[in-house]
Amino acid sequence: LSSEGSRPRLPWAMALPDFKKDPSAVLPILENLKNDPSESVRRSVANNLNDISKDNPTLVVSLARKWLGASSNTDKLVKHACRSLLKSGHSEVMRLFDFGAIKSIKIDNLQILNPEVHLRDFLVFSFNLVNTSNKESKIRLEYAVYYQKANGTLSKKVYKISEKQYAGNSTTNIIRKQPFKLITTRKFHLGKHQLALVVNGNELEKLDFHLIDP
Repeated sequence: LSSEGSRPRLPWAMALPDFKKDPSAVLPILENLKNDPSESVRRSVANNLNDISKDNPTLVVSLARKWLGASSNTDKLVKHACRSLLKSGHSEVMRLFDFGAIKSIKIDNLQILNPEVHLRDFLVFSFNLVNTSNKESKIRLEYAVYYQKANGTLSKKVYKISEKQYAGNSTTNIIRKQPFKLITTRKFHLGKHQLALVVNGNELEKLDFHLIDP
């Protein structure tokens, strides 16, 4: 209750603007609960920190450096707390979790298999991830969908594909589907959308596709 109730951006409820501006009053609560035996409590601490990271990223990075390595449970908490920073490609957080340079990583033959996506169906795409180095590389591989908004602009949302070591001198073929089924939490708008691939926080290839209602 103390951790969830002090979240600056508690979902489905009123935000706490004072804590968004200055979360220092929340930190003793999180410090006290970070080693709680309950996983749900530790996850709540991570969710609170993830909220804080959206307005005070430097503070969360500093805490992550302090807490990492204390225990496997705390490491898991910190990783979950930093998920928005990882999705945004925050350079310090990328280095903190050993996601390095990608000069040896290439994206080859990115294809959208259905460039006209039917509403209520799936976007289907494929590509090859190529590690040209003779050493394995730790890669956080994601894709971003730029959704059409009502005013004609595009809004980006990032989805994770994998987070693992890719062998040296390897080519990995990857196929993914992204649903466009009607849901209550997102309103789809017909027209131009975009797909982009993201490697260790760096956006690489990008293609257009169109959402249609047949």
